[in-house]
Amino acid sequence: MRVEDRMKRILGRSVVLLLSGLLFVGNVYAQGTAQPDAMTEEEAERLGEEFGIIVGAVDEGIQEELKLQRAQGVAVFEVIGNSRAEIAGIKVRSVIKEIDKREIRNMTEFGQALKKAMSGCNFTIGTYEPAEPGEPVSWGVNFHFVGCRRD
Repeated sequence: MRVEDRMKRILGRSVVLLLSGLLFVGNVYAQGTAQPDAMTEEEAERLGEEFGIIVGAVDEGIQEELKLQRAQGVAVFEVIGNSRAEIAGIKVRSVIKEIDKREIRNMTEFGQALKKAMSGCNFTIGTYEPAEPGEPVSWGVNFHFVGCRRD
């Protein structure tokens, strides 16, 4: 076999190996293995509890009860005493709309944003809150500063 033919054969194998590797990486990413931001609603709920709030997605029932324009955001059902959430002033019946300037439309976005924010030290949470118990949620965003955890 001539040197030229051998080189073509080696080069052909290299191209096949390279393409196979690219296909493997593409399949791994498509299957979700390479998605570090993947978040379930259950994990988002757990992170909320770790922060000090019991939360749930704003559905149509909550939208109607709180007189919201859209069924979007995360509703606060309970604030755990002596938690970072309570110290920051988060209130029951408020709707979380933003964490560190990142819009929150659902539980997944809430979990991802809270996880990232809690990995650092200081962050802000923007909420819509009722002015009085039983009142509709006001449309002004209230910002809550969450300081570093001190044990």
